[in-house]
Amino acid sequence: MSDSIETRVSGKFDYDVVVVGSGPGGYTAAFRAADLGLRVALIERYPALGGVCLNVGCIPSKALLHAGRVIDEAAAMEEHGISFGKPSIDLDKLRDFKDQLVGRLTVGLAGMAKKREVEFIQGVAAFTGPHGISVDGSEGSSASKGAISFAQAIIAVGSQSLELSGLPWGDPRLMDSTSALELEEIPQQLLVIGGGIIGLEMACVYQALGSKITVVELMSQLMPGADADLVKPLHRRIAKRYQAIHLETKVTRVDVADDCLVAHFAGKYSGVENFDRVLVAVGRTPNGGKIKAKTAGVKVTSKGYIPVDHQMRTNVSHIFAIGDVVGQPMLAHKATHEGKVAAEVCAGLKSAFDARVIPSVAYTDPEVAWVGVTEGEAKENGLDYGVGKFPWAASGRALGMDRSEGFTKLIFDRSTGRIIGAGITGLNAGELISECALAIEMGCEAEDISLTIHPHPTLSESISMAAEVFDGTITDLYIPRKKQKVGSEKVGSE
Repeated sequence: MSDSIETRVSGKFDYDVVVVGSGPGGYTAAFRAADLGLRVALIERYPALGGVCLNVGCIPSKALLHAGRVIDEAAAMEEHGISFGKPSIDLDKLRDFKDQLVGRLTVGLAGMAKKREVEFIQGVAAFTGPHGISVDGSEGSSASKGAISFAQAIIAVGSQSLELSGLPWGDPRLMDSTSALELEEIPQQLLVIGGGIIGLEMACVYQALGSKITVVELMSQLMPGADADLVKPLHRRIAKRYQAIHLETKVTRVDVADDCLVAHFAGKYSGVENFDRVLVAVGRTPNGGKIKAKTAGVKVTSKGYIPVDHQMRTNVSHIFAIGDVVGQPMLAHKATHEGKVAAEVCAGLKSAFDARVIPSVAYTDPEVAWVGVTEGEAKENGLDYGVGKFPWAASGRALGMDRSEGFTKLIFDRSTGRIIGAGITGLNAGELISECALAIEMGCEAEDISLTIHPHPTLSESISMAAEVFDGTITDLYIPRKKQKVGSEKVGSE
């Protein structure tokens, strides 16, 4: 019998487990703990479950990205004899579509919480000690004055958009990713500060809706951290559609005028330009310093991160932390797995977070996805690796969709023949990357992938064909036989 169950029987605490934050990691932790027989409270600052991801993040953004993709695909078919005409955009209805999607999911989560007897408490939480939390604005709490005691706690408070200093944040025309999703208007000229995943996804949405987009990125490539070749097809496509893409450039200041925001640029590009709105998407910062965790004895770094071990325990053994607040990568699917681990450890199970890899996806157009060791990391670390790359220009499925700019790249350890990384650029790359993640987790060799029969014609068969390129059995491409150097890449012509 675990300590938490014993404390519930003794009635020493109000709850066996209190989870602070109801994002994907938080609600997963709460539901798993309840399924294991623990009495659980779930605290959330938003009125509905789901946290940032569901309410103002990844879910509503994907709804808008879908709308943008429909607009782009319809326009692209005009070249092939099918014309739908210029789209008429009703922002109110589009906003309702996004909000109704969020509503359906939050209602579903509330129903699952009720069936599991997880008590939802709405309000802002702060630790009062190693076994206590106060909730400002809580509703429905059985504890008096918002004071709650717990045997164990799971911190899942996530992160928030990083605000650049010196910008006029009081002006509603200056947006972060949350306010950008509100779709108050379609600006004629939109500046996106930050060429990472979030900034580029929102740029895709607004460009499809009719905005002229300018992107500024401090680094030398868009989507820093991803292999440069993965990003090139996206860069080429959006460079033709956007007003400008400025790399190795920063915005030094933004001035407020009556009819516009005035941005000043410095670096590889310098100048002054006017914009109707400016979106700042330069990263996120963890919320570890916002819940008085130190009052409970929990270590919080100067940047707001909470260090944990492989069981998601903080330095205080009965308090756990998961998700964005424990460190990179700040991804919902990482938080979900961490939440299950924390809940299971709370229940006395021998569980630990031991994922080999965590996939990353940019839901841009085209999508960019990668998992495991990148080619850049392999080079930097001096690994003896080989690459099999299959260009989608040789994919019947990609050609049939008139989207052949993508490719699939697999990275193998030459000494073992096992896959250690993968990258995919193209339509639905985010759906395809999971097979590569599973292959890495299972320790697959190139032949395991190439000899697995994939349906034809599909985009997924590009994965097996990339493995065939590496092991030299590809027939859908012609690759001249020649000795390969360490770290060299095999890629064929049609």
